[in-house]
Amino acid sequence: MTNAFPPNQQFLLAARPVGLPQAHDWQFHEQAVPEPQEGEIVVKVLYLSLDPAMRGWMNEGRSYIRPVAIGEVMRAGGLGIVIASRAPGFAVGDYVVGGTGVQRYWSGPADDKSAAFNRIGSTVENPTAWLNTLGMPGMTAYFGLREVGQAKAGDTVVISGAAGAVGMTAGQIARQMGCRVVGIAGGPDKCRFVVERLGFDACIDYKAGPVQAGLKQHCPDGVDVYFDNVGGAILDAVLTRIRLHARIVICGAISQYNATEKVAGPSNYLALLVNRARMEGMVVFDYAARYPEAVAQLSQWLREGAIQSVEHVVDGFEGFPQALLMLFEGRNLGKLVLKVADA
Repeated sequence: MTNAFPPNQQFLLAARPVGLPQAHDWQFHEQAVPEPQEGEIVVKVLYLSLDPAMRGWMNEGRSYIRPVAIGEVMRAGGLGIVIASRAPGFAVGDYVVGGTGVQRYWSGPADDKSAAFNRIGSTVENPTAWLNTLGMPGMTAYFGLREVGQAKAGDTVVISGAAGAVGMTAGQIARQMGCRVVGIAGGPDKCRFVVERLGFDACIDYKAGPVQAGLKQHCPDGVDVYFDNVGGAILDAVLTRIRLHARIVICGAISQYNATEKVAGPSNYLALLVNRARMEGMVVFDYAARYPEAVAQLSQWLREGAIQSVEHVVDGFEGFPQALLMLFEGRNLGKLVLKVADA
């Protein structure tokens, strides 16, 4: 019997990268898509989420999630459409989001915990938003700011990586909560985007001058909440401006992910002691049971036009290795998404 599906193309992790991932760290692989068995589905991947965290998943060592194994399909979140189903609750034509991996097709048990598919309907108006504001970046921003950062009306909130997926949503949420929001981003175009399109109160261009000077100008009374996506020197600069009982959310450290030497830790950490402040790491998976709460609130704000979901879409599955590097070169404006196929 002839297989009903086209061949599946995949990117496998071929080696542990040293510094930025290189072409030889990937293996392009092709294999047949099996017919689904009882309880299984086949998903055609339409869009892939490209995230800074993917770089950490390539490293061997203890983390909040196991590393991607050598020879394994690269881990990634994706949005796709069910093209074959023998599983209750999933029909052909349903759109789903979950851990598809970097491949054109996903097949297996519908209840696979590593994929954790959620059905989002048979029609989706803005599919890429489900990899951004309504996906992991949005969940991270929502719970990181509200639960870990405990932001409240009147707070001064500073957000690094403000033009990226998590940062731009965190800033917009903070504005909805009645906070003064100052972003940190690289370059005048990103700073204009953050202020003029997303509604931040101000944005500091870290490429144009010392971040400390920008913080002094835009946060004259200090910082109540710092949402950190970059780590390194910018984290150190913000520590010099925190207020009494400040909360620092350690969400990411993109400036350190490709370091070939020891990761740089904060040298100004004694500011935490002096200001009786708190610095806490957060992993979005800890809030999985509450995702529907965040999706409901973020969906309402999107419908009302109170916040925006902005995606930087790159077309072409074969260009995955080059597209991923855009994150670390600062070439994306908004959430970076790779288009794999049309529905």
